[in-house]
Amino acid sequence: MFARYSKKTTETAKPVKADASAESASAPAKAPPKAAPKAAAPSPKQASRTAPAAPTPADKERKRKERIAEIKVELHKRLLDNLNLAALEHATEADLRQEIGAISSEALEELSIVLNKDERTTLNKDLYNEVTGLGPLEALLQDDSVNDILVNGPQQIFVERAGKLQLTDITFKDERHLLRIIDKIVSAVGRRVDESNPYVDARLADGSRFNAMVPPIAVDGSLVSIRKFKKDKLGIRDLVGFGAFSEDMAMYLEAAVACRLNVIVSGGTGSGKTTTLNALSSFIDDSERILTIEDTAELQLQQTHVGRMESRPANVEGKGAVTQRDCLRNALRMRPDRIIVGETRGEEVIDMLQAMNTGHDGSMTTIHANSARDGVSRLENMIAMAGIEMPLKAVRSQIASAVNLIVQASRLQDGSRRMVSITEITGMEGEVISMQEIFRYQRLGLEPNGKIIGQFTATGVRSHYSERFRQWGYDLPPQIFEPSVGL
Repeated sequence: MFARYSKKTTETAKPVKADASAESASAPAKAPPKAAPKAAAPSPKQASRTAPAAPTPADKERKRKERIAEIKVELHKRLLDNLNLAALEHATEADLRQEIGAISSEALEELSIVLNKDERTTLNKDLYNEVTGLGPLEALLQDDSVNDILVNGPQQIFVERAGKLQLTDITFKDERHLLRIIDKIVSAVGRRVDESNPYVDARLADGSRFNAMVPPIAVDGSLVSIRKFKKDKLGIRDLVGFGAFSEDMAMYLEAAVACRLNVIVSGGTGSGKTTTLNALSSFIDDSERILTIEDTAELQLQQTHVGRMESRPANVEGKGAVTQRDCLRNALRMRPDRIIVGETRGEEVIDMLQAMNTGHDGSMTTIHANSARDGVSRLENMIAMAGIEMPLKAVRSQIASAVNLIVQASRLQDGSRRMVSITEITGMEGEVISMQEIFRYQRLGLEPNGKIIGQFTATGVRSHYSERFRQWGYDLPPQIFEPSVGL
């Protein structure tokens, strides 16, 4: 209960009856009055107008949450006044939780607020998250079923689970509360966000990617996007088990990576590009030196000899930026066997293609594109945007000689992620890059629950690199290139 209820005494009707009888005894006798005509019963419509609407469970729950939020704000102020923040770094979690619980209990008693055991436990947990974590977002960060956290202002927080977006019942108190949490995140990594610098990229302590945009650019309240870092390293067998691709495709990809083909993983946002790249990297020999370059470090390579680099934005004064291109140029001087770029999306594409063409076979990267052919066009556009003036035929020749394989990942409408196409680049035909699709995902229908029915199948085209596979000791069986018949 949130408030103390006062008891109301009810007077009995007996004294009233006694007074009435005495009055009637002293008065002269009168003829009994005629019975008054019965008033017409109110119609259902009239009754509905006059009767007060009963509070619904949703109203009660909303008021309860509002009341809890008010209590939480007041207790948080008291915590900041009473906690020794400088000593938090040295305090254990148990000691801190105990201290917060003691301060909370004392404050509730002073404010004459009564909470039940569950409400008190939840309140103390939320207060702990406010002090040490990211407030309302902390529970979502701890939830392993959540992949993305999307905040659209203080009152609307979405999460993605199993490829589907869901609206949560978690909210911030107001915009100031949300801004305080954003500032807590960005200040921890030496950044700032305000009206003069209204957006920021950062990486949380657990490796999750964080992006925020604040008013006035964000019109209806601050926008926050958190792509959670996957703690579990998913291998090829895991992805095959999840239905991301087939055993035959896994066999082919193992040969392609081990034989040092240059691979590009293409797909849209949230399609599983980084997860696929992580899984493909498991086929790299442990004796090779690998250098990774990312905007936000997400790759989890399992090899022994791995050097990781991360780009850095400019500081408040507009200085100190280190781009992916800077990292890539420097990596070429560090004797890499393979270079893996987390995502190619700008002028670093020139250096990436040159690295693939100059002895760093087996390099890999990801790009944003909707198909293999779109991926090639995207590479052409990035070269043009880099300001390199080259004839289109020369650009395409550079791409055709550098890239061997494009793996297309996609998130389907039911939320599942599939490797929908594996396409080889075989060279040039005139001024056109020649390509051949080896495997594809074929959609067959839709189940009543919305789940997509489909199968992985070979296209019937034999790999252009079959001889190279054989020379490297990967003599793939011819039947994996034969089209599937039925499910």
